[in-house]
Amino acid sequence: MSVELGRLVRNIPDFPTPGVVFKDITPIMADAAALDHAISALAGDVRERLGQVDVVIAAEARGFLLGPAVARELGAGFVLARKPGKLPWETVRAEYLLEYGSDALELHSDAVAEGARVLVHDDLLATGGTARALCSLVEQLGGTVLGCAFLIELTFLDGRDKLEGYDVHALLAYDAE
Repeated sequence: MSVELGRLVRNIPDFPTPGVVFKDITPIMADAAALDHAISALAGDVRERLGQVDVVIAAEARGFLLGPAVARELGAGFVLARKPGKLPWETVRAEYLLEYGSDALELHSDAVAEGARVLVHDDLLATGGTARALCSLVEQLGGTVLGCAFLIELTFLDGRDKLEGYDVHALLAYDAE
C-alpha cells in the first residue's frame, strides 16, 4: 500500500507568528500507515545513502516525534538536544537563528562518543539554523555527521545553504508556502 504523506500535511496560516504557514504533521502521526511509511522511508533512505549510523540526534520537540523511531529502525541510539537548562548533566551548547527569532540547544557532554557516526534529524528543514546547531553540537563532541534527514523541507527558505558540506535529504519538499 502506498501512502501519499504530502496529502496529510496540514497548512496552518499565521502560526506561530503572522506570515508563517506552519506545516502540521499531526495527521501523519495519527495515521498508522502514514506514520509507518514515514519512519520506514526515512530510515531506508539513510541506509542506502549513508550506511551504518551509530546515533540519531534530534531537537525538541518535534524532532522527538520521529527521531527515536528512525533510530530504532536503523539499529542506532537516540540522543536528544534540549533547550537550555532542561538537561540534568554537564552540557555543551550551540546558539542558532530561526526564521522568526533565535534560540539555543544543549546536549549532554557525553551524549556523542568520539568518532560516532551521527544522523541529524528533524521533522522540518526551514532556514537550517536548528540542524546546523545540531551538527555543531555533534562536532564539538568529536562525532561525525553523516547527513541530515527531514520529513519536510521548505526549499524557499534556503535551509540547505546553512548545511553546505553535509548530505541533506527530505521526504517532502515545498517550493512555496
